[in-house]
Amino acid sequence: MNFSDANTIFIPGATSGIGLDLALRLQSEGNTVIVGGRRTELLARIASEHPGIDTIQIDTADSNSIAAAASHLAESHPALNALITMAGIMEPEDLRDPASIEVAERTIAVNLLGPIRLVNAFLPGLLAQPKATIMTVSSGLAFVPLAATPTYNATKAGIHSFTESLRVQLTKSAVQVVELVPPATQTTLMGLQDNPTAMPLGDFIDEVIALLKRHPEADEILVERVKWQRNAEAEGRYPEVLEALSSGYRD
Repeated sequence: MNFSDANTIFIPGATSGIGLDLALRLQSEGNTVIVGGRRTELLARIASEHPGIDTIQIDTADSNSIAAAASHLAESHPALNALITMAGIMEPEDLRDPASIEVAERTIAVNLLGPIRLVNAFLPGLLAQPKATIMTVSSGLAFVPLAATPTYNATKAGIHSFTESLRVQLTKSAVQVVELVPPATQTTLMGLQDNPTAMPLGDFIDEVIALLKRHPEADEILVERVKWQRNAEAEGRYPEVLEALSSGYRD
């Protein structure tokens, strides 16, 4: 993603947390930003509090909703040249509980099928642009899992693998494929907003924007804090990192 150009960026799942803060920072850099979400009251508040941010209702777990949003944005924002698949949920699961299957199915629908459907719906329009970007959002937990959230970890590992394949398939196109890999960050996801061990949200966004500016052709955006997980296997630290993430669960 090149900040020397004025991009038109759609971020579904950006009504709070990382998505909203990233949307606001990208807008401040001179880009046109459209925020997508399910709750119309949140979208209305964002539009009111942040002039210039456009909004659209979308449920990324619903293929019809995704198709409708893609059709609408093709008309309202024909210059749209960037998609950031931000939407995601994270819920704990006890796999010994038969009811955990409901959490698993919901997580797969939002975190894995959602981004795949978004890419499928928006890729034709992005391929028609002179230059475009797809940014997926995985997690440090794609590389070393947290035992308390098994399906979340699995969906993020799936997003990483999907992104790698997508990048290869689009090699000869003008669409750049980037993977954003957040660490534990102070957001409401899993109640981490006040957790001192999680990365402050503002610091995370600052580092992401700096990395995008310094390395506009990067395949992965890795803040320093997430490299502890991202590089654990390659550096021979996987058992130690897994144990560190699992110790509280085993107590």
